[in-house]
Amino acid sequence: MVCPKCKRYMKTIEYKGIAIERCTQCYGMWFDHLEVEDLKALSGSEVIDIGDTELGSEHNENNQILCPKCRTLMNPEVDDRQKHIHFERCPDCKGAYFDAGEYRDYKKLSIAEFFQSIFNRNP
Repeated sequence: MVCPKCKRYMKTIEYKGIAIERCTQCYGMWFDHLEVEDLKALSGSEVIDIGDTELGSEHNENNQILCPKCRTLMNPEVDDRQKHIHFERCPDCKGAYFDAGEYRDYKKLSIAEFFQSIFNRNP
């Protein structure tokens, strides 16, 4: 698989039986449908995100990318509970791409973000 951001090779890595792809250059990560949610539920899974947050932020500007699985233009998305996390999701296969450092941040929901997400929900 080729990284949709920097066009380098992505290597399969595994955490507790869940395999994802991580770029060997920019360390962005590809999650097949529901893998990001499955991994988020696993304690310690943030260790798979070894990328530099600053480099990830630079790549975050490039959000017009093709899905590395099915070559469909991906949609930029924002996490509902942490509005500062921007990632891309494929409208066809439902896979998700996180830039370096985004998954680590996604795993950490601060107390303030938790309460803000509760109070900002629409009935």
